[in-house]
Amino acid sequence: MTEAGRGGDGGRRGRGRRAAPKQAWGRRSQGPDREAGHQPEESPDGPAFEPEATMQLRVGMISPDETMQLKIVALDGLRPAPKPEPALPEEPAGARPPGLLAPLLTALAELRRLLAPFTARLAPYAGRVAPYARKLRPEYPRPGREGWRRWVPSWRQVIAGWLATIGLTGLFLTVAYAATDVPTNLNSYATQQDNVYFWADGTPMARTGWVRRQAMPLKDIPEGVRWAVLAAENESFYSDPGISAKGIARALWRTVGEGATEGGSTITQQYVKNVYLNQDQNLGRKLTEAMISLKLDNRMSKDKILEGYLNTSWFGRGTYGIQRASQSYYGKDVSKLNPSEAAMLASLLKGAGLYDPTLNAASHHRAVERWSYILDRMVKIGKLSPAERAKYTKFPEPIKTLQIYDTGKQSDYLVELASQYAKKSAHLSAKEFDLGGYQIYTTFDRKRESELTEAVTKAREAALKKDPEGARTAHYGAASVATDGRIVAVYGGPDHRKQGYNESNATTVPAGSAFTPFVYAAALEHGVHKTREGPATPVTPETVYDGNDAVPVTTPEGPYWDRSGHKVSAHNDGNRSYGPISLRQALARSVDTPFMQLGMDTGLEQVKSTAQAAGLLSASFGPSTPTLSLGTSTPSTIRMASGYATFAADGRHTEPYSVRRVTRNGAGVRLDAPDRRMAVGPGVARQVSEALTDNFRLSHPAPAATAPAAGKNGTTDKDTALWYTGTLKSVSTAIVVYRIDLGRSLEPLPLDGLAGTRENSVPYGIWSRAVGVG
Repeated sequence: MTEAGRGGDGGRRGRGRRAAPKQAWGRRSQGPDREAGHQPEESPDGPAFEPEATMQLRVGMISPDETMQLKIVALDGLRPAPKPEPALPEEPAGARPPGLLAPLLTALAELRRLLAPFTARLAPYAGRVAPYARKLRPEYPRPGREGWRRWVPSWRQVIAGWLATIGLTGLFLTVAYAATDVPTNLNSYATQQDNVYFWADGTPMARTGWVRRQAMPLKDIPEGVRWAVLAAENESFYSDPGISAKGIARALWRTVGEGATEGGSTITQQYVKNVYLNQDQNLGRKLTEAMISLKLDNRMSKDKILEGYLNTSWFGRGTYGIQRASQSYYGKDVSKLNPSEAAMLASLLKGAGLYDPTLNAASHHRAVERWSYILDRMVKIGKLSPAERAKYTKFPEPIKTLQIYDTGKQSDYLVELASQYAKKSAHLSAKEFDLGGYQIYTTFDRKRESELTEAVTKAREAALKKDPEGARTAHYGAASVATDGRIVAVYGGPDHRKQGYNESNATTVPAGSAFTPFVYAAALEHGVHKTREGPATPVTPETVYDGNDAVPVTTPEGPYWDRSGHKVSAHNDGNRSYGPISLRQALARSVDTPFMQLGMDTGLEQVKSTAQAAGLLSASFGPSTPTLSLGTSTPSTIRMASGYATFAADGRHTEPYSVRRVTRNGAGVRLDAPDRRMAVGPGVARQVSEALTDNFRLSHPAPAATAPAAGKNGTTDKDTALWYTGTLKSVSTAIVVYRIDLGRSLEPLPLDGLAGTRENSVPYGIWSRAVGVG
């Protein structure tokens, strides 16, 4: 077949050249207008065909085994070029549509996110329905109408729009409800409470924690208080589904339309906001709040929700919860509030900064109006009788301030001891304890604490007048422990906020000769050994020892030599010699030399064991050398008082404790019972007490005539500390005075007469004033 028969250049193997389409077009016929020189008009968008022009397609012969392809190429000038669309101005980064549009777009974005999983599943079905939906789509603007009527929807379109809106809204709420879960973790701040400490008589002592909140079980909150709150905030609480549609609509309109915030929340919604969400005011948070409220109302009883709300709401004055608010505004527990006082507290829920009547005259006026309104509402809903309402005509003025729970000075030392004991005895971690809600009932006696603190304070003041420079480094530790182990009073320092170092619990200075009663008790209990292998020889109070000064210490093998090769000798206070003396007389007259030898004869390990059983800690013992018997151990005043209390308790020792009971939000917390054991036999304990009673009578005959006390002083070898420990009326009190420059080291310094003399010592003066003796 020739090239022409194949359709020219464009027919080779069905692939035409670019010039082929031009050859395929027929020539424009030369009509009359063209012959007359008429030129066709061109459209604004490009040239147009002449009216009588025709287009011819010439096709050559095609062989049977070939196919023909027709490719039409737009010729330049025959088709108008598309007009470029105007570019939209780009929105600056971070810009947000102002006014009403911003929250609407935020809501739409949230809706799209929530619906994404469902739209993906419905996509195949939507494709099938789309053709039918297009047929049902109304024509708009409306055909057959003119002017503004074209844009006015018909009643069918209006109804269809409302139905579509209701359907989409229902679908949206259904999806939102299904997609929202009740959080498993509460806001730690919303649930954190303070810990409250009480004196032994049950009165408040101190509180600790960042938040003033104490949760109370609903059963302990009077019904009148509950309904005062419900009348003020949500009287339909027990019948609503957890949300208020009217309130939510009003809040949304305020938030979206006016840019302000509006409440309109039920108590359930407020509780959800308090414990699960933050305080942000936006559509997303309000939607989540409503969904959680609906679910929570189905899962939790109304009483539990109300209890949570009453315990987490803000009442001003730094307080959270109705219990702390009652204490802060009226100085009493919530169980003692009357409906009038409850109505005043309920008014604070609308805004404590606006309704606290103690702030200013305007707040007082608002509070009175709100209080009266709440009482009237209680009558209207049948929770307060008109007769009872008539009783409450006078506004219940709250107290100005209440500081009974603030810690400081001595109470901080007490709180420190009690909190340490509570955590250890209740097996609470620091994190658990710091979350708060605990009520710690201590053993501290308010009167004894005051008397002990006053006695030490006077001694400090006297020292400052006598020797200001020496008094600057003087320290006074004191503690009182009952025979049943209760720590009833301590003196830890001048002010915990200035000195956190607790002097009553410090193990810094040696006990000195105040330790000798434990040596005496060990010998009476276990006997002495004159030979290494022989049996123990019993010891009685009348057993005689050498009371002279500088008596060498001996062992079964001979004299005791120290590491420097010198014989070890004992010395009495003032290097005084007493000759042969019974052990009871030696203890009664504070003769030290017999007890150094007695300790060696009894066995130093046996002495340690007895002292530890009586209450001293093993960590405070010094090395096992002869000087151990004269007090190289360093017990605290708490432990020294506890040891002497063991003798007064007929040899039964109870570990000292500072907390007798702990509860959390009204529920008891289990505490380990303090350890109790027999340290020495009752007979031995009475013999030690008799010798200590003799010591008190010989040293202080005047007060001994009226006070059946037992006690002993304690001196140290290098005059670094002076002690007095005495027992009166089943309470042992230990006092120590020493000097330490805490800015340099914990090494004790010589007293240099700061603690007085043996006959007129400062520790005894503090003890006698604290216990009321002479």
